Amino acid sequence: MSLRLSTVILPVRRWQEGGRDQWVRAEQLGFHTAYTYDHLAWRSFRDGPWFGAVPTLTAAATATERLRLGTLVTSPNFRHPVTLAKELISLDDISGGRITLGIGAGSNGFDASTLGQEPWTPRERADHFEEFVPLLDRLLTEDSVSHRGRFYAAEEARNIPGCVQRPRLPFAVAATGPRGLKLAARHGQAWVTTGDPKLYEEGTPEQSVEAIRGQLEKLGKACAETGRDVAELDKILLTGFTPEKNSVLDSFDAFVDFAGRHRELGFTEIVIHAPIADSAFAADEAVFERIATEAVAQLG
Repeated sequence: MSLRLSTVILPVRRWQEGGRDQWVRAEQLGFHTAYTYDHLAWRSFRDGPWFGAVPTLTAAATATERLRLGTLVTSPNFRHPVTLAKELISLDDISGGRITLGIGAGSNGFDASTLGQEPWTPRERADHFEEFVPLLDRLLTEDSVSHRGRFYAAEEARNIPGCVQRPRLPFAVAATGPRGLKLAARHGQAWVTTGDPKLYEEGTPEQSVEAIRGQLEKLGKACAETGRDVAELDKILLTGFTPEKNSVLDSFDAFVDFAGRHRELGFTEIVIHAPIADSAFAADEAVFERIATEAVAQLG
């Protein structure tokens, strides 16, 4: 399988002031998928514009024709599977079946407390995620779902006519822990990683590659335990969070070198951030566009 190249467009621009143009340009550049983050606020962008993921993707769906669209990632931090399923089925319909749901357990960022709740511990996040994913799977594939669980309930939740994509839109499960990897093996069409966060500040690229290799081995074991071939899952790397940070976009050659190393590990899709000036994702637009249009062919 040839390597696919995708992008993340952070929802920081008003739609009529450059927001729409970014999604249209992503399609023109030939990206496989354009994702956006599903947060209420995020890191250094907290005090500036930040728009909702589902409305943004809905607008992007009407502005594009071929580009796949998705979240990277949605989490249980402020989402309920019943309402999320309804939005996803609607979004999949509007896009003509072009939606991928990136989904993860979440973190202790702003989303974890914005609704007034106490942030969950890592164990509590995993507990919620373990119930959230299978229930969402059912809601997207069954006409009517009733469920009484530890954290979530549904009473004859109706989701007719279901997704355009059958049996449902694909899940790209972000996980590195054992329970999350099992969910990826059981319910995912793809697996997502950002690398090892412990290496972000002081690790080396070589250490990062070895850490990711270890994650892939654990994914393989989780698939084997569930009776699934790990080769069935796409492997997605979201860049910007390894020791190289956003320097992978410093030059065309820097990206090709980075992408080549990770393609050898078995990744099928690499995701780069659309440049945002005066941020951690600042990059030369010309380099970004050259990577988008030429890098996959360079990698063979």
